[in-house]
Amino acid sequence: MSRVGKDIWNKSKDGNKAGQRSFIRYFIISTAICLLVLFVKRDSIIRMIGAGFTIRRQNREMQYYQKQINELDRQIGILSNDRDTLETLAREQYLFAEPGDEVYLTKER
Repeated sequence: MSRVGKDIWNKSKDGNKAGQRSFIRYFIISTAICLLVLFVKRDSIIRMIGAGFTIRRQNREMQYYQKQINELDRQIGILSNDRDTLETLAREQYLFAEPGDEVYLTKER
């Protein structure tokens, strides 16, 4: 540490500039504490902000999946109560046919 740095901590050399030197001492100490809290500690501000972003992202994913679950429940309800809809779904998506039906397959472009 240089001579000037050592002189800041020596209160006997304050003289007429006691207020300025006290401010500098408080500024150095408060800056060191802020840096410690922001970056070094295990539960720092940076980690808290990152955790907040993660929580928001996961909440959005939960809402998306909840909408998907509700839509699938609605489709299950429709298919289990309406035989015509179930038959239409089976014929279109799974290419089911009754005996005697003529089936024509075409390629989609």
